[in-house]
Amino acid sequence: MIIGVVGKANVGKSTFFKAATLAEVEIANYPFATIAPNHGVGHVKIKCVDSEFKKKCNPKEGYCIDGWRFVPVKMIDVAGLVPGAHLGKGMGNKFLDDLRQADALIHIVDVAGTTNEKGEPVKPLSYDPAKDIEFLEVELDMWYLGILKKGWEKFARQVVQEKLEIAKALEKQLSGLGITEDMLLDAIKEAGIEKELPTKWTEEKLKQLAVILRKKTKPMVIACNKIDIPGAAENFTRLKTKFPDRIMIICSSESELALREAHKNQMINYIPGENKFEITHSEKLNEKQRSALDYIKKNVLDRFGSTGVQEVLDTAVFELLKYIAVYPVPNKQLTDKDGNVLPNCFLVPPKTTALEFAYRIHTDIGKKFVKAINIKTNLPIGKEHYLENRDVIEIMTSG
Repeated sequence: MIIGVVGKANVGKSTFFKAATLAEVEIANYPFATIAPNHGVGHVKIKCVDSEFKKKCNPKEGYCIDGWRFVPVKMIDVAGLVPGAHLGKGMGNKFLDDLRQADALIHIVDVAGTTNEKGEPVKPLSYDPAKDIEFLEVELDMWYLGILKKGWEKFARQVVQEKLEIAKALEKQLSGLGITEDMLLDAIKEAGIEKELPTKWTEEKLKQLAVILRKKTKPMVIACNKIDIPGAAENFTRLKTKFPDRIMIICSSESELALREAHKNQMINYIPGENKFEITHSEKLNEKQRSALDYIKKNVLDRFGSTGVQEVLDTAVFELLKYIAVYPVPNKQLTDKDGNVLPNCFLVPPKTTALEFAYRIHTDIGKKFVKAINIKTNLPIGKEHYLENRDVIEIMTSG
């Protein structure tokens, strides 16, 4: 699973990405500061199961703070898109192709309206951020339509002449976008298209199909960034009214980055996603840093409850993709050979079976699978049993 960070140039995408991953990326106040995509690892936040067993976990990947387990997730920060990207403007084709690997998207929007359609700085509130929501979705839809239409007439004739099943044929055609046969059957039905006669499908129907498939394969959460700028909160309320079916979350990437950097440098204690922090070494703070932390507390945390960055990432993984977190353990003591308690926690798709999870751990474990034990209930579960969020599973193997 990979989460893609997208948006117009100069809206704080790289700041969001760095705040979420603490990766070293270029942050600059001009369009196309990011040319090649940045790759990093963020962490989603779940309530750890260790307290249920009255133990303290020792993660091999990620970390655990005050009962919160932070589980790694791959992220990619794609360079800024501009209107007309699907036509190749602003290196658009390359940027769109970089998004193929993303399973869900975080769209960073400058909700304060401090950047125009080209990503150039303008007076706050002078640009309508609703335009950015609309333009990016149009670019993605037209990108999908372009892929769908490529060689369409020849493809449609072949399907009719050879009496092929359209969904199976299209699955091969669109495999690079992660589109499955079931998705296609659902999308064709939703669009009201006659699947037996693809040669009769109109441009409008193809576009409708492209939009549905984009939503299915690239679900999106909108991070309304720069929420601390005066007037941005009112813009956010207006956007929620205009786009009631979109998932939108208020966000201050700069605030989150400042808090995480201060925590990293042992100036404060801060748990991502929380509404507070504790200054631990006041002697390390200069006047400018004290002022910045005070601003963040009053104008972001106290007012909005968090910076929004952690909530955005959690939403992408757990609400859009509906992934679950499952702990594999070697034994009922929950420890590996080195004595680490609950050392691993994996993110897996919904309706993952115990057998599929065994293969996720290691191919040999999957091949030798006999049964699994739900450690919480101490009950055996079969290979076709669907796992649930925060399950703790011991896999029994042969030999």
